[in-house]
Amino acid sequence: MCKALKSIRVLDMTNVLAGPYCCHQLAHMGAEVIKVEMPKSGDLARQLGADAELNRQKMGISFLAQNAGKKSITLDLKQNRGKAILRQLVKTADVLVENFRPGVMDRLGLGYEQLKEENQRLIYCAISGYGADGPMKKLPAYDQIIQGMSGVMSITGAPENAPYRVGYPIADTIGGMTAAFAVSSAIAGRGESGEGCFIDVSMLESTLATMGWVVSNYLVGEKTPAPMGNDNFTASPSGTFKTQDGLINMAANKQEQFESVCQVIDRPELITDPRFATRQARLDNRNALTSFIEGEFARKPASEWDLLLNGAGVPAGRVLSVPEALSLPQVQQRELQGSFDNVSGIEREIKIVRTGFKVDGKRPKVDSPPPSLGEHTEAILSELGYDKEAQYSLVAEGVV
Repeated sequence: MCKALKSIRVLDMTNVLAGPYCCHQLAHMGAEVIKVEMPKSGDLARQLGADAELNRQKMGISFLAQNAGKKSITLDLKQNRGKAILRQLVKTADVLVENFRPGVMDRLGLGYEQLKEENQRLIYCAISGYGADGPMKKLPAYDQIIQGMSGVMSITGAPENAPYRVGYPIADTIGGMTAAFAVSSAIAGRGESGEGCFIDVSMLESTLATMGWVVSNYLVGEKTPAPMGNDNFTASPSGTFKTQDGLINMAANKQEQFESVCQVIDRPELITDPRFATRQARLDNRNALTSFIEGEFARKPASEWDLLLNGAGVPAGRVLSVPEALSLPQVQQRELQGSFDNVSGIEREIKIVRTGFKVDGKRPKVDSPPPSLGEHTEAILSELGYDKEAQYSLVAEGVV
């Protein structure tokens, strides 16, 4: 099951994050992913990341993070011979994923309707900022643009400092995850119909779709979402609280959990205090309740309150940095991280993050490191029937 997609070939024609993230998930489930890149430049992510030397090598950390397990072929799709090679690849493929602006692939003569002539079973997934139709379809979109357009930024931060961008590319990641789900579903469905399909993934809509509670509070309850900082809008005491040495998140969403908190902090009288006795009363008097709790939390470090609260059945956890999160014994034991020490041109170990799930107790993983630009061009062309002379000709013309 960890290699459920082992018979599937995916053409990854994407750049930077949403598309590469989608295909990275498919690769972890066993798909053969062939990354199709422009000669000389490749995926822009090859030049992005915190290590300038890796960027110069076109093996930027942003690229390394999302492209392990893939092969790389370079093709200039503006040249007819490049288009012809892609069409040959399409005949051998199950899935094609691209994240150009809507219309670009059609203008190249490589849109879904054209490629479907080569392969009726092709699942064609197009990821874009706003979708393949509509008045905004041709607008460029990056993660922060979508965070703003979707309303995510409007509810992130506290009332006094919102709007705020989420601290990682959440819209790109959600778009990629949505695409991976849609592609996997289409692969399963194709087994019955035998037909491919066109999947149109909008990053804007994908992000809005994950905001179910917030959106529904507006659509159904007519309550306009607003920034609440680290408070949980559904319950109190639920959110982030100060302790002696740092912050802790706590979610006392049920009546019995609230009562347990009162016992843990040795303030049982708060249970019957009319300001806090009911769920709605606690929401109405959130600030007063928080003041009482933080006054008691100041007596001990966050690590102690973490143990005490969880021991009493109240979900809680310290607010950690990324290095602290990665070093948690829980994360270490479950082998979320993978590593490679044979990445082309890099003389040190490269660590990546795998999928966020296991299958039958095993973590899906890829067997090969992120590829150098065009690393597999010769092998793939040979598979397609191009001999050495033909390959030299393609190189001379700048097609590959």
